[in-house]
Amino acid sequence: MLRKQLFYLTSERLTACQWRRGELSDSATFEPGRPGTNAFAAYLEEQGATPAFLLADLVEEDFQRQLVPHVGGRAGRQLVERRLTQAYRDTPYRCCKMQGREEEGRRDDHVLLTALTNPALLAPWVDTLEQQQTPLAGVYSATLLWANLLENLELHYEHLLLVTEQPAGMRQSYFHNHQLKFSRLVQADGHAGEPGLIAAETARTQQFLASVRLLERGEVLHVVLITPTSAIEGLSTACTDSTDLYYHFEPIDTAAEKLGMDAPPAQADGLLLHWLGDEQPSSHYPLGEKGRYFRFWQTRIALYASSAVLAAAGLIWTTANLIHYALSASRAAELAAETGRFESAYRTSMSDMPPAMDKTANMKAAVLIDQMVARQGPWPLAMVNMVSEALEKSPQIRLMQIDWHANVPGVRPMTETAMNPAAATSAALVAPQSSLLIGIPKAPSQVLRLQAEVLAGENDYRQVLLGMSQFTQELMRHPRMQVTVEQLPFDVRPNVKLSGKAGNPDSAGERAKFALNLVWQP
Repeated sequence: MLRKQLFYLTSERLTACQWRRGELSDSATFEPGRPGTNAFAAYLEEQGATPAFLLADLVEEDFQRQLVPHVGGRAGRQLVERRLTQAYRDTPYRCCKMQGREEEGRRDDHVLLTALTNPALLAPWVDTLEQQQTPLAGVYSATLLWANLLENLELHYEHLLLVTEQPAGMRQSYFHNHQLKFSRLVQADGHAGEPGLIAAETARTQQFLASVRLLERGEVLHVVLITPTSAIEGLSTACTDSTDLYYHFEPIDTAAEKLGMDAPPAQADGLLLHWLGDEQPSSHYPLGEKGRYFRFWQTRIALYASSAVLAAAGLIWTTANLIHYALSASRAAELAAETGRFESAYRTSMSDMPPAMDKTANMKAAVLIDQMVARQGPWPLAMVNMVSEALEKSPQIRLMQIDWHANVPGVRPMTETAMNPAAATSAALVAPQSSLLIGIPKAPSQVLRLQAEVLAGENDYRQVLLGMSQFTQELMRHPRMQVTVEQLPFDVRPNVKLSGKAGNPDSAGERAKFALNLVWQP
């Protein structure tokens, strides 16, 4: 985000500044009361719909450490919300920070409940932001924000007491393994940075931490003071180390350099504001309806970004189409020129030949007819393959004779004389044939008469009928195939005398012969 409005709120005043291109500028101060809020409203109107970030550094900030059962999901969130409501019923500015679990027993969760207990200090400023429809991105606690800066400032101590001088007073925040446990703000009426006061308040805080068992006997408390370089000499004289208390002086110039600031601020609040401007953390406290204008602003920015992406995609697509059109036009021109050359060569070659009527059309028709005959013409190979497959599955059947012809209505099967016109006594005997015989305009059905015999034991009539039935069923498995029994191996009608023999290998003329008529539509 290139531009932000940053507000630093204390009990005495509200300081406003602008964040532009990585730098803070245009600082303005507003006092509590009607004149101050009116001036603040005029200031907001000049800035327009720029997202606002409110940083509160107040004495009225409370911290409670509690153990809650480890519950996940919606039930866990409801449990934490009930604890917050019980602890801080009168303020909407409350939040919970998870800080690990117990190592033994039920392994309950360690939570830090914190809240700004006097919402009246924030109400006039937040209401003015809402009246001016300024997008409020979040309300932040200066104490909670220091936890985000420990990694940047390279402060890696198990027990750390961070002491900073800010416009609201001297802030002392205790961290255990980078997790905030306790914080207090000492208002000293402009004397917060005096060495004697710092040493006295540090000793008092150390006693308090030991009394609430945050510091065990023998554990060392490291006190880090972020202070101007000019004050380090006086502080080092007043703040002396002991066996369980070590002082570390961090020049504010060095801290600003670690955070990437071009110039050091006068007090530590400048470090917080710079980090808040450079980053965009989530609000420490829920905003509810107070944050709706920021959500509107996010939606508008998302729509602008989507429109820009669509416009870029449309421009790329249009450019690609224009390039493709130019290449296609160039290729079409080349093909047109090549076509002209071929046509010219064709006309030149054809000019020396005698004229022929519709020669090209006739050639095309001949090719189409040839393709149609090759595709639809009746050939016995397909039906012979079907019979061959059925014979492979019926080894007891021996094929004796087959007769195949195309079934064309009104046309008798071709005799030997018709199939060999040269054998006819005269040209009048050769009758014209239908075009269906060669598959024009559609493929005709095909008829195949099959004569075969069944190899079975002597007088085993049941096996003869079963073999013929199995062979017939194998043939009927093919689609569009009709099988008709023309002749049975023996006459089984009840009103006639049983005749014929089954499976007599010594009399070849009296084997169990049968005949089938097959009709197949391609």
